[in-house]
Amino acid sequence: MPTALPQPLRNTRVLSLALNLPGPAALMRCARMGAECTKLEPPPPPGYPSADPMGIYSPPAYATLHDGVRVVHAHLKTPEGQAALHDELARTDVLITSFRPSALTKLGLGWDALQAKYPRLSLVRIVGAAAERAEEPGHDLTYLADAGLVTGTEMPPTLYADMGGALMASEAVLQALLERAHTGGGVCIEVALADAAAWLAQPRHWGLTTPDGDVGGHHAGYRIYPCADGRVAVAALEPHFAASLCAAAGLPATGDPQVLRAPATHAAVAAFLRTQTRAQLDALAVAQDIPLHTLA
Repeated sequence: MPTALPQPLRNTRVLSLALNLPGPAALMRCARMGAECTKLEPPPPPGYPSADPMGIYSPPAYATLHDGVRVVHAHLKTPEGQAALHDELARTDVLITSFRPSALTKLGLGWDALQAKYPRLSLVRIVGAAAERAEEPGHDLTYLADAGLVTGTEMPPTLYADMGGALMASEAVLQALLERAHTGGGVCIEVALADAAAWLAQPRHWGLTTPDGDVGGHHAGYRIYPCADGRVAVAALEPHFAASLCAAAGLPATGDPQVLRAPATHAAVAAFLRTQTRAQLDALAVAQDIPLHTLA
């Protein structure tokens, strides 16, 4: 039986001012790690459920992101809102933001000001791009494009930079708390969505996922093929898996990478898979221990 997930952030308070996706997704992960999580949002506009754009264009996503999160409302440009904010900060271990640095400064939330008032508080500052580019406007799509992950006119299937940035931000919360355990003081960690996209892009830059890379389609055992009634994603990369695939396709049972890269091998595997239904391929995967997944 699986064990319960560890709760390394129990007895820790995390406050987020971050809207949209990366900040709330990071806060969701913190909540799942046991943190006491609070989200401070502006008051909702009349007729709207939330001032967070996610709450307007995707209420189901907003609900999932904020499950187990206490949401409070305050307008930070008013004295009352500032009072509510600082009441929360006095009880907070880590603050997550997604404002541009200039906006944080205007709100009195620059790092120097925070550290002077709350020396044990850490700041995880989510920005679009790092350092001097932090004031530039951008979104997930522009960061993916800059990292070389937009290769045609098809839209990416998910928000890689946003979700990768959320992972990095939740990791930064852990880093900040570990550092405070050593030094007694808070730290400021900047998490750039552009850096998250660049991290995710490294396999492509290494040549692994380009068309001439073995996990980019050059290896016949690692490709997406048509089958009789749909598609099949084949991931028979290791020699023993590749040998089983070759044998199933009526080829000599070999896992030699050079053979698997040959055009004739590609053609033979493709021809075999085109004759098989999804049900047949699912059965083959179980019988011959071949990693594959059929798709409509």
